[in-house]
Amino acid sequence: MKKFLIVTDTWAPEINGLVTALVNLKKNLEDSGYEVFIVYPQMFTCIPTPFRPELRFAIFRKNKLRKIILEQKPDYIHIASESSLGLAARNVCIEEGLKFTSSYHTNFANYTKLIVGGLFDVINRYLCWFHSKAVRTMVATEDLKEVLTTYGFKNMVIWPLGVDVDFFKKNPEAKIPYGLKTPIFTYFGRVAVEKNSEEFLKYKLPGSKLIIGDGPLRPYLEKKYPEVKFVGYKTGQELIDLLSICDVYVFPSKTETFGLSIIEAMACKIPVAAYDVIGPKDIISNGIDGVMGDNLEENALKCLDLNPEDCRTKSMQFSWRKSADEFLKHVENASLRSDERYRK
Repeated sequence: MKKFLIVTDTWAPEINGLVTALVNLKKNLEDSGYEVFIVYPQMFTCIPTPFRPELRFAIFRKNKLRKIILEQKPDYIHIASESSLGLAARNVCIEEGLKFTSSYHTNFANYTKLIVGGLFDVINRYLCWFHSKAVRTMVATEDLKEVLTTYGFKNMVIWPLGVDVDFFKKNPEAKIPYGLKTPIFTYFGRVAVEKNSEEFLKYKLPGSKLIIGDGPLRPYLEKKYPEVKFVGYKTGQELIDLLSICDVYVFPSKTETFGLSIIEAMACKIPVAAYDVIGPKDIISNGIDGVMGDNLEENALKCLDLNPEDCRTKSMQFSWRKSADEFLKHVENASLRSDERYRK
């Protein structure tokens, strides 16, 4: 049985797009007969990450990581993030003469620019350097690939992401809680500056606004917008029931590499209002399953006239099985099987 070793700086129980992608990749690779070993921060001594204390920064990790790789003897190594563990894995692979693939999931340069200002060029140069030694760097969309090409990234291939349409499925029996009035406009995900969360809350929209998620901006926004219902992160059937009573998903972020929550919302028959930027424009058919444009308030109102069935139809184009198949194809085409040095 061939083995994958995947290195990530974020893992369950954390809730984010990268974790969702990796959890589903692991499941589908295992269903295809591969063994998958995940290396994640909780395996090491950790400290909180600046600006994201819920994420853990692994320290004193290189020697232990080298030992793990040499003991596990993976056939394929994939580095899914560019922080402390990803950097250590990159360096170990180079020192040991092991090939690896990487993936670009998070727009750290734009995030940093929004949070602390500046540093865009510095972070981009680091990311370009980081991925330069990967045999293939996987990105979610053609638009993202084109943008990264202008920054000097090379050897990029498209790794589409997916959605579990059997889980994200509208529950017609769901009851409207919290005294919410229809129509219900929602946002679900991290409540933070880089997600542009407050943009949605500024608008005068009919009915109610529902925020499903949490983050550093929640206390401030909850106090500033008392008319908005904040319910924190939800999972399982509780999440599905809440999405099932919503009429429009408002996606205010301008810094995404894809936007998994867009297709998750569509799978629950919710049209999506968004800006015409990377992520939304790679998923939404404007005026059919969502509305994009410069005025997010107008986009949200126009979504009320769209057919929810078209949203469900769009979501069916994405699957984690197809995503895993593309991942495997890129690995195999790159002749990635590690050399025999650590097998002796």
